[in-house]
Amino acid sequence: MVFEDEAGQSMTPPRARTWGRKGSTPVVRVRGRGSGRVSMAGMTCYKPGERSRLIYAIREYRGRKDEPKGFGWKDYRDLVIRARTQLGGPIVLVWDNLRMHLVAPLREFFEVNADWLTVFQLPTYAPDLNPQEGIWSLVKRDIGNLAAADLSQITRAVKRKLKMIQYRPHLIDGCLTGTGLALDP
Repeated sequence: MVFEDEAGQSMTPPRARTWGRKGSTPVVRVRGRGSGRVSMAGMTCYKPGERSRLIYAIREYRGRKDEPKGFGWKDYRDLVIRARTQLGGPIVLVWDNLRMHLVAPLREFFEVNADWLTVFQLPTYAPDLNPQEGIWSLVKRDIGNLAAADLSQITRAVKRKLKMIQYRPHLIDGCLTGTGLALDP
């Protein structure tokens, strides 16, 4: 069972709690607003009796001409193929109704590979059913107090956190538990 979702982070950090002296609220000034974005696509993979896995891809968008802003259908196809290679078996893919997930070339890819790939769409707005949302929450919590000087610093922080999560399957399992879903052995 593979759950897929995507997220992004710009130069403007998410709001986060921090410590400060009593009576003075700490304020972090951030420069470089609107000068890029880090796009992330990830898959949380579960199989009864095996450790949970996280497979992800990251793309930087610096606002240059002819540079893709996010992931295209080929990127999602390649991510699914990479998951099959790493997992070594058939895949049941569960993802949301992102417009890019519904394009004709991707549907054709699903039809051609129906022998090893089964796809289910989540309801229109159901982040509480997707454990990958919990992974994004962990990542964004980690970079909440990061006042990055440039986009590559955000990318490094995101990669570091995702790599840390990859080696801690109990965190990935916790994201599934947080949805209220369970895998039957």
